[in-house]
Amino acid sequence: MAASLKEVKMNNSNSSGFSKKIKKVFLKTERGLEVPFKEISLQNGEKVLLYDSTGPYFYGENSEIKELRKGWIEKREKITQMAFAKKGIVTEEMEFVAKREGTTAEFVRNEVACGRAIIPANLNHPESEPMIIGSNFLVKINANIGSSAVVAEEDLELKKMKISILSGADTVMDLSTGGNLRKIREKIIRASSVPIGTVPIYETFERCGRKIEKLDFSVFKEVLIEQAEQGVDYFTIHSGILKSHLEKALKRTTGIVSRGGSIMASYMCFSGKENFLYTKFDEVLDILAKYDVAVSLGDGLRPGSLADANDEAQFAELETLGELAKLAWEKNVQVMIEGPGHIPLNLIEEN
Repeated sequence: MAASLKEVKMNNSNSSGFSKKIKKVFLKTERGLEVPFKEISLQNGEKVLLYDSTGPYFYGENSEIKELRKGWIEKREKITQMAFAKKGIVTEEMEFVAKREGTTAEFVRNEVACGRAIIPANLNHPESEPMIIGSNFLVKINANIGSSAVVAEEDLELKKMKISILSGADTVMDLSTGGNLRKIREKIIRASSVPIGTVPIYETFERCGRKIEKLDFSVFKEVLIEQAEQGVDYFTIHSGILKSHLEKALKRTTGIVSRGGSIMASYMCFSGKENFLYTKFDEVLDILAKYDVAVSLGDGLRPGSLADANDEAQFAELETLGELAKLAWEKNVQVMIEGPGHIPLNLIEEN
């Protein structure tokens, strides 16, 4: 995989691989914000506008990225998108995504205010183009990238990120576990026009030498603050898996398949203590609210096979995640919940 990615060339008609029949255009909002779209010329002469998330890389992988949101952020109060929405204020981000989604800014504001949608946009990631995730909006695609102990090259991760964006990714997660994690993440964030997510417990585990007995909330908190200050837009945090859930998972065919979930399960088994991501959730939320980082509540007990779908363990965690989501809303932290894992079609609605 690493070798093939290095050989990728993006030097088609416009150096990014797009046909000459596809060009990038910008539509203006009421405030004059320029929102990108792809314009496709059809054989019959008609033109079609499509959602565009390619950022500056539509023009080539070496295109310069601009701090689109810098001026918006500097002139206003440093609070979350949800806090603005609850106050009845339509931010530039809300207006931007409304144009992208073909709806009104007021509709976007209301969806964010009531927690049905999120705009992951860290105050320290001004390079990002606002996008929205929610059931009443277009389906979004996430791409996972990341270094490992085997291959840890900063430029390679940067190329993966750009390829992901050009291929249509709406968000990118940096799941790096090898090399200089901070430096890799910094390069990715500063070059990314889409929201960047991470799983902070991964870096926490690496800092603890991959030793469960050294895992501690103080280390996790350090990682959380550092990543938030860099500009990570959303964190996946496995706060919903509790000690009382572990026995339920023993009955499973495929056990616990979530990496973050298994790390926290191992911590609870080794220490005999409750999940600190649950007991310290208030502290976590205070950090997220300060930087407007959205939280993706991780499904540590998602089923790894159809045999375990909708079992007691999964529903126990989901109930806890629902309670945590309400706590996040109280602090104006935007939240989404992961799921549902491996589930047969006939059980999706029940889940």
